[in-house]
Amino acid sequence: MAQPSVYDFEALSITGKPAQLSTQRGKVLLIVNTASQCGFTPQFAGLEQLWKDYRDRGLVVIGFPSNQFGGQDPGGNDQIASFCEMNYGVSFPMMAKVEVNGGNAHPLWQFLTKEARGVLGTQAIKWNFTKFLVGRDGTVLKRYAPNDAPESLRKDIEAALAAKA
Repeated sequence: MAQPSVYDFEALSITGKPAQLSTQRGKVLLIVNTASQCGFTPQFAGLEQLWKDYRDRGLVVIGFPSNQFGGQDPGGNDQIASFCEMNYGVSFPMMAKVEVNGGNAHPLWQFLTKEARGVLGTQAIKWNFTKFLVGRDGTVLKRYAPNDAPESLRKDIEAALAAKA
């Protein structure tokens, strides 16, 4: 049996349409849990810059809003989408709000946290703006902490983009 990869999962886009991650096969993914009212919220600007700089080379940034940390994304999907677009010019794909921890965590997030553990081997997401870099073959390459600025990921992104699928 083949190893599971991110391509085995689907989510709902922020507009409520099914989004199959298999449509991104062969691309490098940067998957991030986001929030609109967090100290790290300004990272939306850096994530958008990565998307603009690397999308033509095969990077896809995907944001997953979550309200699990300090209730920092209480709005509905429409509110979140307009906030991100208006305040940070977000044009990268945003998914519908999900849980990233616990028994109701979205299956993709269960997979990501199992594949790339955090500090001291923990699986749980600690806070908003935890990031996962996924290679062209669908395997999770690296997990980044919320305080890792998007700009600091460039070297790893470029290495992942240079790798063959």
